[in-house]
Amino acid sequence: MNYRLVIALPLAAVLAMPALAQSTSSSQDQSQPAAMQQSQSTSTDSSAGNATGKAPLTQPSREGFWGRMNPFARKKYVQRQTEPIRDRVNELDELTAGNSKQIKDVDSRAQAGIKLASDKANEADQHAIDAGNKATAAQQSAQQVTTRVQNVETVVSNIDQYKASNQTEIRFRPGQTVLSKNAKDALDQMATSVKGQRGYIFEVQGFSSGKGQTAIQTSQKMAESVVRYLVLTHDIPVYRIYLVGMGNAPVASDDASKTKRINGGRVEISLLKNDLEQLSSNSAPAMGNDQQQQPK
Repeated sequence: MNYRLVIALPLAAVLAMPALAQSTSSSQDQSQPAAMQQSQSTSTDSSAGNATGKAPLTQPSREGFWGRMNPFARKKYVQRQTEPIRDRVNELDELTAGNSKQIKDVDSRAQAGIKLASDKANEADQHAIDAGNKATAAQQSAQQVTTRVQNVETVVSNIDQYKASNQTEIRFRPGQTVLSKNAKDALDQMATSVKGQRGYIFEVQGFSSGKGQTAIQTSQKMAESVVRYLVLTHDIPVYRIYLVGMGNAPVASDDASKTKRINGGRVEISLLKNDLEQLSSNSAPAMGNDQQQQPK
């Protein structure tokens, strides 16, 4: 009998311990929310410095050796212990995603600012290049104007300086004032060479044999026949022709020390030119270049 009692008492103690541990853990579970609320209220001041804005996780309450090592721990107990950790992990994921988005936004704005600054710099460079080209064109135009002014000054200073360009002589028989075919051909050749030109004059000098006023009148008539042909046939302006009746004035020979008299009559026609035609030919290309340089 005593032997059975000794065996029954330890067995009852072993069976009673799980029930006692579960009752102890349930009472501790009921008191745990109140303790957690108190710890959260006390740690509100320190939670402002955290990235999540929440209080740090508190250590689990002490449940004794059996509460920690109980192999029959309930599922709700495990979930209650791991739920704060899962919440913080999710919050950290959200914070990481938000930080990544902010970094991308800042990077995109920085790239846009860099591109805008680069575009402005390229535009400024293009404006500088255009300004340099315009300055070069203006300098070239100024040089051309200076050259033209110098040419004009040269021409104006020599406007009354005519140089012999061409010369011909027409012979007349004694008492004759009508132009022959050879005379007309010579005049046609001279008049054609000045068609459309400026800065030229014809010098017509008539010479006749005889004496006194009769010779002068005869030489005048021969020179007038030449002038009449140039004006009527080739439309040479009268103001470009200078006519002189020299009469029986002596004609200079090849030997400067000697003079010779002529028999019959003759007319010397000299074509004289100044630099005015050269100026007009130089001005035309210059004006063409100026028109090409003007912006369209």
